[in-house]
Amino acid sequence: MITAAAPFLMFQGRCEEAMTFYATTLPGCRIALLEKKPDGTVAMARLAVGGLEVMANDSPPVHAFDFTPSASIFLTVDGADDVDRLAGALGEGGKTLMPPDGYGFSQRFAWVQDRFGVSWQINLP
Repeated sequence: MITAAAPFLMFQGRCEEAMTFYATTLPGCRIALLEKKPDGTVAMARLAVGGLEVMANDSPPVHAFDFTPSASIFLTVDGADDVDRLAGALGEGGKTLMPPDGYGFSQRFAWVQDRFGVSWQINLP
């Protein structure tokens, strides 16, 4: 029996910076847990965003891979200005994969990859 499921983000030394950025950028978002290892890296973090718990840490070994845009966090917002504002803030220092616009499947939508490599789809249904 599965008792819980949550997305998990593995960073390579920037987990605390990313969690702090998300908690200050995303409305209603907060860091629910931030446990550090003696070396200052994050052993385990939990981010509460839009009713979803996202788990994260700093990987002890360095990997030759990072995040892929095909896995993303999908945010549903209630205003076109929210799409634009969040796409701008989250995409700063990262990449715009789909700029804010009406794409037929929503009133307004954007897809960005943030400076940490995490992808965000922001949608006004």
